[in-house]
Amino acid sequence: MTRNEQIIADFIAAWSRLDAEELVEFFTEDGTYHNMPTRPVSGRAALTGFIAAFLKDWSSTQWEVLNLVSNGDIVIAERIDRTVVAGKPVDLPCCGVFEMRDGKIAVWRDYFDMGTYVAALKA
Repeated sequence: MTRNEQIIADFIAAWSRLDAEELVEFFTEDGTYHNMPTRPVSGRAALTGFIAAFLKDWSSTQWEVLNLVSNGDIVIAERIDRTVVAGKPVDLPCCGVFEMRDGKIAVWRDYFDMGTYVAALKA
């Protein structure tokens, strides 16, 4: 596993602790998270608020990594995010593309089907 792959593996594992401040430490100061169905969010302060807002309804999450590959400063993580949101289980297939800079996440684009997420919450 490359250094960048290990950083992303550690980042993915950190989500299970549901701590927005810990997660934001993986980003550069000007880092961007683009959760594809929404607008991109940049900067650690904005990222902390954004991540904390959706973590507030989560009681647990475990992300199963299916594939983790890299080429230089690009890391791609295909995964299934298994989360309990407001008491409802959500298994969400995702693919994250990470642009790394000096051991930190400069840009994270996450691709998934919002319909899968919404349908699980309505079940």
